[in-house]
Amino acid sequence: MKKLFPDAASALDGILQDGLLIASGGFGLCGIPERLLDAVRDSGVSGLTFASNNAGIDNEGIGKLLRTRQVAKMISSYVGENKEFERQYLAGELEVEFCPQGTLAERMRAGGAGIPGFYTKTGVGTQVAQGKEVKSFGGEDYILERGIFADLSLIKAWKADESGNVIFRKTARNFNVPAATCGKICVVEVEEIVPVGSLDPDAIHLPGVYVQRMIVGAPYEKKIEFRTVRQRKDA
Repeated sequence: MKKLFPDAASALDGILQDGLLIASGGFGLCGIPERLLDAVRDSGVSGLTFASNNAGIDNEGIGKLLRTRQVAKMISSYVGENKEFERQYLAGELEVEFCPQGTLAERMRAGGAGIPGFYTKTGVGTQVAQGKEVKSFGGEDYILERGIFADLSLIKAWKADESGNVIFRKTARNFNVPAATCGKICVVEVEEIVPVGSLDPDAIHLPGVYVQRMIVGAPYEKKIEFRTVRQRKDA
């Protein structure tokens, strides 16, 4: 099965349509599938729901799709540094399903494992629990959370072999693994493709069975969310 495509647009050809639920990896600007998100923007599809820790920052990552009003709903744990995300939410222009960070990761992992729901203590007695089933285990309350079953997963990785076995680089792994497993179709952009057998089997983070399509997205510009510079004492 051919998995490597020449560019992001061709890798997403025949997949994108209005109203998709897309699971996207990344944390801030770390480990976000930049090329694939740009291709989604350029395709013009709309009414999208994104399950992602956050929406990048203004004009970066999913933030670009917020600017073009292609996103109808975000399932996220953090609004943070994205002013347009905040503005659209407060103005009632964007539906937001806030989800505790660990719960979001587990909802994706559960979906990838075929688990439709699980109980957790996180959020009990808070607004997170509103409208959700509560059940007692061992005399303590837990709330029911639903697994996320995405139509499409967009993932950023470091290396992959030609069969789709993937390695992430350090903290850029973040949400990428659970996001990858919960999608019906998983498209991965990587910095480097190597021959089959080049990667240590014990070092594989995402087996190729989860990956349907790949592109090489390099080279990348290393972008920094906050540039903090300490003032010199003699300045």
